[in-house]
Amino acid sequence: MTETASGRLSLGQGTALYIGAVLATGVIALPALAADVAGPASLLAWLGLAVVSAPLAATFAALGARYPDSGGIATYARLAFGERAAAIVGWCFYLSVPVGGPAAALWAGGYVESALGGGRGAVFATMLALLAIVPAANAFGIEVTGRVQMGLAGLLTLFLGLAVALSLPHADLSNLQPFAPHGWQAIGPAAALLVWSFVGWETVTYLTAEFRRPARDVPRATAVAVIVVGVIYLSVAFATITVLGPRAADTDAPLGDLLAIGLGGNARVLAAAAALLLTFGAMNAYYAGASKLGAALARDGALPAWLARGSSAGVVPRRSLAVLSAMSMLTAVVVVAAGLEPESLVLLTTGLFVTVYAVGVAAAVKLLPRRSRARLAALVAQGAVVVLLLMAGVYLLWPALVSVAALLYLRLTHRRP
Repeated sequence: MTETASGRLSLGQGTALYIGAVLATGVIALPALAADVAGPASLLAWLGLAVVSAPLAATFAALGARYPDSGGIATYARLAFGERAAAIVGWCFYLSVPVGGPAAALWAGGYVESALGGGRGAVFATMLALLAIVPAANAFGIEVTGRVQMGLAGLLTLFLGLAVALSLPHADLSNLQPFAPHGWQAIGPAAALLVWSFVGWETVTYLTAEFRRPARDVPRATAVAVIVVGVIYLSVAFATITVLGPRAADTDAPLGDLLAIGLGGNARVLAAAAALLLTFGAMNAYYAGASKLGAALARDGALPAWLARGSSAGVVPRRSLAVLSAMSMLTAVVVVAAGLEPESLVLLTTGLFVTVYAVGVAAAVKLLPRRSRARLAALVAQGAVVVLLLMAGVYLLWPALVSVAALLYLRLTHRRP
């Protein structure tokens, strides 16, 4: 049953959560990684995903405004397709956070190590610190989370704009040639990496019940975030390639290099601070949304009932948050023991996110009113999701396993939808 919204998030706080969720940690590393894969042609991957994100964002905003509930996409899947679909999409998103969170924290650790030294020890220490601090901050409730996010969003938008503005006078358009050094087919793999940067529109659907006026504020917050995020991503990617040139494919800290060129000297300490803030903001939004989702899944029988406390608006889902934190720490232990790089975790997470998008958009096509602009956006988004599924390729095996586990849980708990 969908709960009545009685939340505390203002329009500004909600917009900040969107920006924090979507303006993710990918901006501190992925421009360089995509340039390594596809060269300057990676800009087409950035542009394509920015365009695709608009109908996706509009689709989830329409659903969130119409069905404000802490179950988010899991609730939409249940209304459209039943309990099995809700369990699958819910598990896919819930389990994406303990994998994606450590990946994001590793990137931030790379910036800290670049600025202060300390080798892999500094990287791992940064990861563990973020994995401890973010859940602790969320334990104080969504109103505190929203206020923190507003400050972070303003600082990060200012910082990224500054990095681009100061470095662009040093841009050289000849760095755009050759435009596709690895062939046009390299744009697909680059886009698969960059999907990480544009996920997040689904995250705030789990918090729509926390908005004071979801029917009005969710679409407005989404519209502002789409514009801000698109402009920032494209600007940073363009500056990375035109300013850094061939070095763009080799740097571990592109924002630090851009600032160093724009300001002169070593600006890596500033870049490390920005990376930490950016990572904290993204993780903050994801842990807030996923913890609410976990409580809602438990409420609806797709997770143990012990986790259900906190599914209602205004109640902190501390038990769900504690489970997310424990799983994240377990992933961190595996990362340290195996010496994993963040790219492998990113691609695993991408498979889960694309699955969530596929089910969510299909639910929108079924639930939204016919001949409405929102349903038209959902139809456009559905075509885009098909392309994303093709790009995810072998990494869809992970969500397939998660789906089997979700269905097995329903069977073992004797739920027969």
